[in-house]
Amino acid sequence: MKHLAILLLFPLAAPAESSQERGRRVVNEAVAALGGSAFLAMNNRVESGRAYSFYREELSGLSIARIYTRYYAPAPGKLAVRERENFGKNEDSGVLFLDNGEGWEITWRGARPLPSDTLDRYRASTLHNIFYILRVRLQEPGMIFESRGADVYDNQPVEIVDITDANDQTTTVYFHQSTKLPVRQTFVRRDPKTRERFEEVTIFSKYRDVGGGVQWPFAIQRERNGEKIFEMYSDSVAINQKLADKLFELPSNIKKLKPAG
Repeated sequence: MKHLAILLLFPLAAPAESSQERGRRVVNEAVAALGGSAFLAMNNRVESGRAYSFYREELSGLSIARIYTRYYAPAPGKLAVRERENFGKNEDSGVLFLDNGEGWEITWRGARPLPSDTLDRYRASTLHNIFYILRVRLQEPGMIFESRGADVYDNQPVEIVDITDANDQTTTVYFHQSTKLPVRQTFVRRDPKTRERFEEVTIFSKYRDVGGGVQWPFAIQRERNGEKIFEMYSDSVAINQKLADKLFELPSNIKKLKPAG
């Protein structure tokens, strides 16, 4: 009876989560915070605002930007997304990234193939992007979500999770403990030719509801090896718009230019 009384006073503690159980829970909470089923069903997105590029921490470019993104069904060897980035008030120049690995710079002169290193960076950045992971890769075979535990980042309490795919590529994501939303991600890539190491960091802030309960960051900052390289401040973000197919296709009659020398 004495032992029973002690058990009643001090109930058995629930089994502690493993690091993978905690990591999966944090990721699932992030999906719910981003809009749950509405986020997972997001078909396309249009982000409009100001884009800044930097070189050695100095401003090197500023433009009005509109980024169109459309999701596709995953297919072997392809990205499940196409992206069109238009610049200027009249959107008369930009770049087009296709799901088959092609990329084009488009101007009034015609379409010029993007350099292979630019395409490699885009593919790596997309595959490691936490929103792409949560929207497209969540159920991908071999994905592991492993918690690093709680910490403080930029005066914000966060949960840190390593997300590793079947190719042993890891993205480390910081999720806000209260909002459950991603605030920072980092991954390491290597130049396929020189093997030079690059640490790519992206910081997300100023989340807003962009429709149907879907949350999206209106401020995005990217760093490479500790140096700021890009910022995007959106004035508006809209999802599930009626976008023409041709927006994500290279016009058949456009003049194709030679690759940059």
